[in-house]
Amino acid sequence: MTSLQKAARPLLTSPLRPPFLPTLPLARRLTAPLLRSTYATHSSTTPPPNPSSRKSITITSDDGRVRWTDLSPREKAARTTQQSFNFLIVILGVVATGFVASVLWGDVFSSSSKVSHFNRVVERIKSDARCVDVLGNPRKIRAFGDGSWNRWTRNRAIPSRVVKDAAGNEDLYMQFNVVGPAGEGRVHVHMRRRKGEGEFAYRELWLDPKGKSRIYLERADAAAVGEKKAPGKMFGVKWW
Repeated sequence: MTSLQKAARPLLTSPLRPPFLPTLPLARRLTAPLLRSTYATHSSTTPPPNPSSRKSITITSDDGRVRWTDLSPREKAARTTQQSFNFLIVILGVVATGFVASVLWGDVFSSSSKVSHFNRVVERIKSDARCVDVLGNPRKIRAFGDGSWNRWTRNRAIPSRVVKDAAGNEDLYMQFNVVGPAGEGRVHVHMRRRKGEGEFAYRELWLDPKGKSRIYLERADAAAVGEKKAPGKMFGVKWW
């Protein structure tokens, strides 16, 4: 191989590269300042957010996202009014819940409630042999209040009232209907709770079966009237 061929071999075997194209690291160093200047120019053209461009806060549009220190005096008044109104709604809800709970306890769950007395009277009717004779099987006896003009009404209210006298005694009056396989009737209840006592006591309780004579289960009022009218006697002599 001649010296001319040896000198030409490196030129033939090495990849051709134009003399004007720089290497990759050099290209990065050359283009980096240009990219930084482009990003800086783009960020400098974006306007900063203007606090005055936000929507004004009102009572209905305040969602609490804007800080208190960023609010104007008018907006602070709007937020204070909104929070006061919300607090008032919460208080009214708590009061209403307490009122409903007290009514339910007094009329349904308490042992001295009307519903409790009604259930106990129904059990007495079902356990009395005379009532079972005129009504039929106690397991099939149903008790309910007066009918309603609305045919869609499912619950029939039990007619009842509580009367309080001048001495502080309470009288409970209640009436409802009972129906069994053999007959039907109406129940009358009179109970009294004297002042200072915790429970009602039966004064009168009877069943008026349809087409049959009245059945008394409690008759304390009649007994008290009889004792009051009975003349006093001693040694066979009427003294008063």
